[in-house]
Amino acid sequence: MVDVVDEQFSVHEDPVWRDRADFIVNAPLAEDGRFEQLWCRRLSDDTFEVCCIPFFLYDVALGDTVRTEATKSRTYLVSKVLVASGRYVFRVHFDRSMLRHRDEVVAELMAMGALVEWSSPSMFAVDAVDADHAQRVADVLFAHEQAGRLVYETGRSA
Repeated sequence: MVDVVDEQFSVHEDPVWRDRADFIVNAPLAEDGRFEQLWCRRLSDDTFEVCCIPFFLYDVALGDTVRTEATKSRTYLVSKVLVASGRYVFRVHFDRSMLRHRDEVVAELMAMGALVEWSSPSMFAVDAVDADHAQRVADVLFAHEQAGRLVYETGRSA
């Protein structure tokens, strides 16, 4: 078991649906002792709507309804997705040499209607509203990656 002092949390400074959120829950990440804090809207004692775009968590998207459970060290720990929103998540990273392309890429994505949430100056998460939108976002990100401007991944594990 990991000591509480060894735990690390990734936080959302500016969640895209901050105005809807009224609660923060924790989601375990693949690495021991790592969690992502998710801004949510409480729906019941143990269910929440995700109000941020996950930076590191896989298979959870903006608008998903998640169930939480209590553990020895956490009261509200995401245990599963109850209702998927149908939205898609992408993560975009810029190495130091790629940073000059950051603003151009973000502007292009936002012009397409994508939502963007920053994790750091070199990384952000992207939300696409549905499968068609996600394909268009993926096409743009793929073209920029092929041009050496960024590296990206999807928020799905499979």
